[in-house]
Amino acid sequence: MFKDLLALTKPGIIFGNLIASVSGFLLAAQGNVDFFLLAMMVIGTTLVIASGCIFNNYIDRDIDQKMARTQDRALAQGRVSGSLALSLGTITGALGFYTLYAGTNTMALLFGVIGFIVYVGFYTLRYKRSSVYGTLVGSLSGACPPVIGYVSVTGSFDLGAAILLVTFCFWQIPHSYAIAICRYNDYKAANIPVLPVEQGLDAARFHMYFYIMGFALAALLLAERGYAGTIYTLVISLMSLYWLYLVKAGNKFQDEVAWGRKLFVFSIVTITVFSILISVDYVVQPAGQTVVLAGL
Repeated sequence: MFKDLLALTKPGIIFGNLIASVSGFLLAAQGNVDFFLLAMMVIGTTLVIASGCIFNNYIDRDIDQKMARTQDRALAQGRVSGSLALSLGTITGALGFYTLYAGTNTMALLFGVIGFIVYVGFYTLRYKRSSVYGTLVGSLSGACPPVIGYVSVTGSFDLGAAILLVTFCFWQIPHSYAIAICRYNDYKAANIPVLPVEQGLDAARFHMYFYIMGFALAALLLAERGYAGTIYTLVISLMSLYWLYLVKAGNKFQDEVAWGRKLFVFSIVTITVFSILISVDYVVQPAGQTVVLAGL
């Protein structure tokens, strides 16, 4: 039972998002790390993401039965009751929001709420099953964790936070399209209107070009605005160019699944390297230089 309950929280998704949130925190901290604040941010973010994933599992239990990748999930198989899942999701969410509120600041709480509402309400309940643009909507929730980390330190939504938000939004879309290409038959069987299934691989390839270039430009803006250093600039530039090459070179792979898997793996490598680099190759901002866009 414990293993099934833990699986409802999607530990892999939590881990990936925590890497992003910690990197946002370290970028903003610029070497002056408040470890108690970091711990509160990590605990709160973990619980909020876990809650969102539990509600996602509950809502998607019917379509999970139709997909080979998800058909053995606990809710899809009835090993965990819906009422237990809803209770667990509510408790973890309440604890997560409270931890962000009491242990960080209201701006971090705000982005926790935004990410949760977009993921559970707009993406899972509204657009995932009805629109090819569901991936775009969901990308906003996936971009919130690094912003939560960043604003936990700054207490305000400044230019650096805005760049992080846009960068992760752009990254999320080709990453999600790669998953859809890998799991093309699953998404088709479950009647989920992702772009590679609805409009074909050529359309997906065209869109991936656009979003990867958007990712590269947004990521490099972090260096141009003086938040990240030279090593960061060089590595992200080269990785973005190779990512574009992989999209173009799709016909060189034996099948679409192999191509999609290659894109998926490289997208994970790219965002992991990005997160590591902004954690260590940051540029200390001169006093008074930060451009505040919003603050609470």
